[in-house]
Amino acid sequence: MNRDIEKAIEILKGGGIVIFPTDTAFGIGCRIDDERAVKRLFEIRKRPKEKAVPILASSIRMVHEYVEIIDLDILELMKKYWPGGLTLVLNCRTEKVPNLVRGGGETVGFRIPNHGSLLKVITKVGVPILGPSANFAGGKTPFASSDLDPNLLGKVDFVLRGRCKIKKPSTVLDATVRPWRVIRQGAVEF
Repeated sequence: MNRDIEKAIEILKGGGIVIFPTDTAFGIGCRIDDERAVKRLFEIRKRPKEKAVPILASSIRMVHEYVEIIDLDILELMKKYWPGGLTLVLNCRTEKVPNLVRGGGETVGFRIPNHGSLLKVITKVGVPILGPSANFAGGKTPFASSDLDPNLLGKVDFVLRGRCKIKKPSTVLDATVRPWRVIRQGAVEF
Protein backbone atom coordinates (compact mmCIF):
# COMPACT_ATOMS: atom_id res chain seq x y z
CA MET A 1 0.00 0.00 0.00
CA ASN A 2 1.40 3.39 -0.88
CA ARG A 3 2.24 6.06 1.68
CA ASP A 4 -0.59 8.42 0.69
CA ILE A 5 -3.20 5.69 1.15
CA GLU A 6 -1.70 4.80 4.54
CA LYS A 7 -1.74 8.47 5.56
CA ALA A 8 -5.41 8.88 4.50
CA ILE A 9 -6.31 5.79 6.57
CA GLU A 10 -4.42 7.08 9.60
CA ILE A 11 -6.03 10.53 9.42
CA LEU A 12 -9.56 9.16 8.95
CA LYS A 13 -9.10 6.67 11.81
CA GLY A 14 -7.96 9.57 14.00
CA GLY A 15 -11.04 11.67 13.25
CA GLY A 16 -9.59 13.83 10.50
CA ILE A 17 -11.07 15.19 7.27
CA VAL A 18 -9.71 13.99 3.93
CA ILE A 19 -10.35 14.97 0.30
CA PHE A 20 -10.18 11.95 -2.01
CA PRO A 21 -10.89 10.91 -5.60
CA THR A 22 -13.80 8.58 -6.35
CA ASP A 23 -14.80 7.06 -9.67
CA THR A 24 -17.19 9.98 -10.27
CA ALA A 25 -15.86 13.15 -8.58
CA PHE A 26 -13.62 14.28 -5.74
CA GLY A 27 -15.20 13.81 -2.33
CA ILE A 28 -14.52 15.12 1.14
CA GLY A 29 -15.20 13.02 4.17
CA CYS A 30 -14.63 11.61 7.59
CA ARG A 31 -15.61 8.42 9.38
CA ILE A 32 -19.34 8.07 10.01
CA ASP A 33 -18.98 7.31 13.72
CA ASP A 34 -16.97 10.36 14.82
CA GLU A 35 -19.47 13.05 15.85
CA ARG A 36 -16.83 15.77 16.18
CA ALA A 37 -15.46 15.06 12.70
CA VAL A 38 -18.98 14.99 11.20
CA LYS A 39 -19.75 18.41 12.71
CA ARG A 40 -16.44 19.77 11.45
CA LEU A 41 -17.17 18.47 7.93
CA PHE A 42 -20.51 20.32 7.90
CA GLU A 43 -18.81 23.49 9.15
CA ILE A 44 -16.05 23.28 6.53
CA ARG A 45 -18.47 22.75 3.65
CA LYS A 46 -21.05 25.22 5.04
CA ARG A 47 -23.64 22.52 4.38
CA PRO A 48 -27.18 23.07 5.73
CA LYS A 49 -27.82 20.74 8.68
CA GLU A 50 -31.11 19.54 7.20
CA LYS A 51 -29.37 18.11 4.11
CA ALA A 52 -28.30 14.48 4.37
CA VAL A 53 -24.78 13.50 3.31
CA PRO A 54 -23.99 10.51 1.07
CA ILE A 55 -22.18 7.60 2.68
CA LEU A 56 -19.45 5.56 1.00
CA ALA A 57 -18.89 1.93 1.94
CA SER A 58 -16.48 -0.76 0.76
CA SER A 59 -18.92 -3.69 0.67
CA ILE A 60 -22.61 -4.57 0.65
CA ARG A 61 -22.00 -6.23 4.02
CA MET A 62 -20.82 -2.88 5.42
CA VAL A 63 -23.95 -1.17 4.04
CA HIS A 64 -26.14 -3.86 5.68
CA GLU A 65 -24.89 -2.75 9.11
CA TYR A 66 -26.33 0.75 8.61
CA VAL A 67 -29.65 0.16 6.83
CA GLU A 68 -32.98 -1.46 7.54
CA ILE A 69 -33.87 -4.68 5.73
CA ILE A 70 -32.81 -4.65 2.07
CA ASP A 71 -35.44 -6.04 -0.31
CA LEU A 72 -34.26 -8.55 -2.92
CA ASP A 73 -34.84 -6.15 -5.83
CA ILE A 74 -32.63 -3.55 -4.11
CA LEU A 75 -29.98 -6.19 -3.44
CA GLU A 76 -30.01 -7.03 -7.16
CA LEU A 77 -29.45 -3.33 -7.98
CA MET A 78 -26.51 -3.27 -5.57
CA LYS A 79 -24.97 -6.36 -7.13
CA LYS A 80 -25.46 -5.00 -10.66
CA TYR A 81 -24.22 -1.43 -10.17
CA TRP A 82 -21.81 -1.58 -7.23
CA PRO A 83 -19.04 -0.74 -7.14
CA GLY A 84 -20.04 2.13 -9.39
CA GLY A 85 -21.79 5.42 -9.95
CA LEU A 86 -25.16 4.67 -8.34
CA THR A 87 -26.18 6.14 -4.98
CA LEU A 88 -29.15 4.37 -3.42
CA VAL A 89 -31.31 6.23 -0.91
CA LEU A 90 -32.28 3.67 1.72
CA ASN A 91 -34.01 3.57 5.09
CA CYS A 92 -31.20 3.70 7.61
CA ARG A 93 -30.81 2.45 11.15
CA THR A 94 -31.21 5.72 12.96
CA GLU A 95 -29.30 4.40 15.96
CA LYS A 96 -26.24 3.77 13.72
CA VAL A 97 -26.39 6.77 11.35
CA PRO A 98 -25.99 10.10 13.18
CA ASN A 99 -28.86 12.58 12.93
CA LEU A 100 -26.63 15.18 11.25
CA VAL A 101 -25.55 12.69 8.56
CA ARG A 102 -29.16 11.89 7.68
CA GLY A 103 -30.31 15.51 7.81
CA GLY A 104 -32.76 14.68 10.59
CA GLY A 105 -34.63 12.18 8.40
CA GLU A 106 -34.68 8.40 8.33
CA THR A 107 -33.10 7.85 4.91
CA VAL A 108 -29.64 8.38 3.49
CA GLY A 109 -27.77 7.69 0.25
CA PHE A 110 -25.25 4.84 0.15
CA ARG A 111 -22.71 4.01 -2.55
CA ILE A 112 -19.75 1.74 -3.13
CA PRO A 113 -17.36 3.69 -5.37
CA ASN A 114 -15.46 1.95 -8.14
CA HIS A 115 -12.08 3.34 -7.12
CA GLY A 116 -9.40 0.92 -5.90
CA SER A 117 -7.47 3.32 -3.65
CA LEU A 118 -10.59 4.62 -1.95
CA LEU A 119 -11.99 1.12 -1.40
CA LYS A 120 -8.71 0.19 0.32
CA VAL A 121 -9.02 3.25 2.54
CA ILE A 122 -12.63 2.54 3.55
CA THR A 123 -11.88 -1.15 4.17
CA LYS A 124 -8.93 -0.32 6.44
CA VAL A 125 -10.81 2.43 8.30
CA GLY A 126 -13.39 -0.27 9.02
CA VAL A 127 -16.51 1.91 8.89
CA PRO A 128 -18.20 3.88 6.10
CA ILE A 129 -17.00 7.39 5.38
CA LEU A 130 -19.05 10.39 4.41
CA GLY A 131 -18.65 11.29 0.76
CA PRO A 132 -20.19 14.57 -0.41
CA SER A 133 -18.48 16.43 -3.26
CA ALA A 134 -15.28 18.21 -2.25
CA ASN A 135 -16.70 21.71 -2.55
CA PHE A 136 -18.42 24.32 -0.48
CA ALA A 137 -22.19 23.73 -0.39
CA GLY A 138 -23.64 24.69 -3.77
CA GLY A 139 -20.22 25.00 -5.39
CA LYS A 140 -18.93 23.43 -8.61
CA THR A 141 -18.41 19.65 -8.44
CA PRO A 142 -14.66 18.89 -8.76
CA PHE A 143 -13.86 16.20 -11.33
CA ALA A 144 -10.09 16.89 -11.39
CA SER A 145 -7.64 18.00 -8.71
CA SER A 146 -7.33 21.34 -10.55
CA ASP A 147 -11.06 21.91 -9.84
CA LEU A 148 -10.53 21.80 -6.05
CA ASP A 149 -11.06 25.14 -4.31
CA PRO A 150 -7.77 26.27 -2.68
CA ASN A 151 -9.78 27.67 0.26
CA LEU A 152 -11.25 24.21 0.88
CA LEU A 153 -7.83 22.54 0.58
CA GLY A 154 -6.58 24.73 3.43
CA LYS A 155 -9.30 23.48 5.79
CA VAL A 156 -8.75 19.70 5.51
CA ASP A 157 -6.16 17.42 7.09
CA PHE A 158 -5.07 15.59 3.94
CA VAL A 159 -5.67 15.33 0.20
CA LEU A 160 -5.40 11.89 -1.38
CA ARG A 161 -4.31 12.52 -4.96
CA GLY A 162 -5.72 10.54 -7.85
CA ARG A 163 -8.08 10.62 -10.81
CA CYS A 164 -11.81 10.37 -11.28
CA LYS A 165 -12.57 8.06 -14.21
CA ILE A 166 -16.19 8.94 -14.99
CA LYS A 167 -16.20 12.68 -14.29
CA LYS A 168 -19.96 12.81 -13.76
CA PRO A 169 -21.83 12.86 -10.47
CA SER A 170 -23.39 9.60 -9.36
CA THR A 171 -26.99 8.85 -10.23
CA VAL A 172 -29.14 9.10 -7.10
CA LEU A 173 -32.07 6.69 -6.89
CA ASP A 174 -34.64 6.79 -4.09
CA ALA A 175 -35.19 3.10 -3.34
CA THR A 176 -37.50 3.80 -0.39
CA VAL A 177 -40.48 4.39 -2.71
CA ARG A 178 -42.20 2.26 -5.34
CA PRO A 179 -41.70 2.80 -8.17
CA TRP A 180 -38.15 3.95 -7.54
CA ARG A 181 -37.56 7.63 -8.19
CA VAL A 182 -34.51 9.13 -9.87
CA ILE A 183 -33.47 12.13 -7.78
CA ARG A 184 -30.44 12.96 -9.94
CA GLN A 185 -29.47 11.48 -13.29
CA GLY A 186 -25.72 10.99 -13.52
CA ALA A 187 -23.15 8.28 -14.19
CA VAL A 188 -25.66 5.39 -14.39
CA GLU A 189 -28.61 5.68 -16.80
CA PHE A 190 -32.11 5.00 -15.44
